[in-house]
Amino acid sequence: MSVGSVGTVGDETSAEQVAAQQSLGTAAARNLATTTKSAPQMQEITSRWLLRMLPWVQVQGGTYRVNRRLSYAVGDGRVSFVQTGERVAVIPAELGELPALRGYSDDGALNELAQRCTQREFAPGDVIATRGEAKDRVFLLAHGRVEQVGEGPYGDEAVLDVLADGAYFGDGALTDGEATWDHTARAATACTVLELTRADVRNLADRATSLATHLAGLASLPHQRTNKYGEAAIDLSAGHVGEAVVPHTYVDYDASPREYELSVAQTVLKVHSRVADLYNQPMNQTEQQLRLTVEALRERQEHELVNNKEFGLLSNCDYGQRLQPHDGVPSPDDMDELLSRRRGSKLFLAHPRAIAAFGRECNKRGLVPESIEINGNRIPTWRGVPIFPCNKIPVSDDRTTSIICMRTGEADQGVIGLHQTGIPDEIEPSLSVRFMGIDEQAIISYLVTAYYSAAVLVPDALGVLENVEVSRWR
Repeated sequence: MSVGSVGTVGDETSAEQVAAQQSLGTAAARNLATTTKSAPQMQEITSRWLLRMLPWVQVQGGTYRVNRRLSYAVGDGRVSFVQTGERVAVIPAELGELPALRGYSDDGALNELAQRCTQREFAPGDVIATRGEAKDRVFLLAHGRVEQVGEGPYGDEAVLDVLADGAYFGDGALTDGEATWDHTARAATACTVLELTRADVRNLADRATSLATHLAGLASLPHQRTNKYGEAAIDLSAGHVGEAVVPHTYVDYDASPREYELSVAQTVLKVHSRVADLYNQPMNQTEQQLRLTVEALRERQEHELVNNKEFGLLSNCDYGQRLQPHDGVPSPDDMDELLSRRRGSKLFLAHPRAIAAFGRECNKRGLVPESIEINGNRIPTWRGVPIFPCNKIPVSDDRTTSIICMRTGEADQGVIGLHQTGIPDEIEPSLSVRFMGIDEQAIISYLVTAYYSAAVLVPDALGVLENVEVSRWR
């Protein structure tokens, strides 16, 4: 076959392809068509149930003051530690969380007390303190879980409480030389504990005048009559007959109530004027940029409401309302215990992995939690209280997390959100977008700001089940 013949065959093949196409192809037709587009999508957007279910209170002056009845309960915080290798030491100022040292501020003495703390290690099942023995030292739990074991109503052993990282027990030993242990403290897991003896404290007090004066002043304080919540008692009389003398009383208030200032989340959104002018069909570029920015800002707002050290729910839960799961996993018994600590619980908040772990425990027992419909969504419940997912609750490296339970509303002395509506250039409640001008590079700037905070009106409005394991499958 000649070269000319090869060219002829190629031309015939091309002609056959052209003859086979009888209509306009899609690639060419797309040049004349207008595509249908979605709005910009964003994976960070979540349901944000906390923002939706929290009742929001208007804070006109930017600060919300929580007035409470006077309480004498002190020393109910947690102790913090620093770790260097296997060596654990208590932060000296954290010793002020102990009731006997509350308000004591001599840094030198506190440093020496911290150095006198002895580190001890306990294996699971080891007894740390025995019921009925003399209480002569305070234990600071740096890591692990400790069970407080007492005697049940029929003489059997009963776990009264479970303590975890940062807790302390035996603090009465520092002030009462006759104290005895009213329960047995037993390690449920491997524990690292620091102990401070009464003898060490007294020895230092003999040399440090400030400590001796502090302890003497503590011992001379008159016994304050309180209710079970530590609040100053209100004298009442009931059931009397005849002309009994009716007691006189008054309700004392906390002289230094806590104040919550509105927190702020801000960013500056920048849009080039050429983009804002020319590329607005079928969607306005500035509006879409702003929409996604506001979504990110609201996500950050919910994160702060959960995790902020000043007003976040996890940090502001009262120590007496922090529970530990009895077996590590979130069992129905633990959820019942969490509910029993407050009246009128309105909702649970849990990481989706914690909800799944709770579901596994229910499956093991043959339980099927009910679900209810809220805003078109099926939400699982426990004892009629909805369990809302919240991925802002952190899951630690050891795969533990927390479950929050709370009562909400100002009228019910619960947890409330704080914001201020009516601010300049407001586009959503307590969220504003302010035009900041156009710079010499033709870039338009907008200041996007959200103001918010949260307040716990009384301690029992908020409870947390801590150190919940989410990866145990057996």
